[in-house]
Amino acid sequence: MPTTSHPSFIHATLAVVRKDLTAEFRSRELLSAMLVFSLLVILIFNFALELNVKERQSVTAGVLWTTFAFAGTLGLNRSMAVEKDRGCLDGLLLAPVDRAAIYFGKVISNLAFMFMVEAFVLPIYAALYNVNLFHPGLLLVILLGSIGYTTVGTLLASMTVQARTRDVLLPILLFPVAIPVLLSAVKASTGFLNGADMAEIWPPLNLLIVYDLIFTAVAFMVFDNVVEE
Repeated sequence: MPTTSHPSFIHATLAVVRKDLTAEFRSRELLSAMLVFSLLVILIFNFALELNVKERQSVTAGVLWTTFAFAGTLGLNRSMAVEKDRGCLDGLLLAPVDRAAIYFGKVISNLAFMFMVEAFVLPIYAALYNVNLFHPGLLLVILLGSIGYTTVGTLLASMTVQARTRDVLLPILLFPVAIPVLLSAVKASTGFLNGADMAEIWPPLNLLIVYDLIFTAVAFMVFDNVVEE
């Protein structure tokens, strides 16, 4: 189990985040791919689902989380593949820092990219579908769901990055493990959008919180062993 020396751990984590964000803003490879992919998914759903206003509102949560999940998977895959292809991954693993700091740095940078995509998707979706998505409860669900998806996704992307079929392998491993996050997020999002009672929304919301805590702890404990393999 990794140990943490607080100043160096935090500095190492922030250094990984800074490296990822700086490299991405120079190349714009990952973010542009995620944004274009998200836009295409939204447009396809918009033209495929020719529904009336009430029916469109009922499918909003499902369409949103489908978009977030697919775009997030693309981003997770590319973020680790770029590290591997450029030889940066070996350098990170050889650095004299706690490997958990590397993991949390990657999680934070992946989460930042996912938040950027969501900030891009929400206003476009709201305009196309004429739905108000800027509900505090919905934004909370998006935050919790994104944390859970990115936490487990980053760990699995680290496991599959060495495989030749990593582009196919990651979704196969990730989607079954992320089902509790996606189902809970869709249910809680639908509840907030439809103005349901909090008694109905709390169970999926609690599941999201518990999932985030459990998988963050599990990833913290096993990341060192995962990257050793």
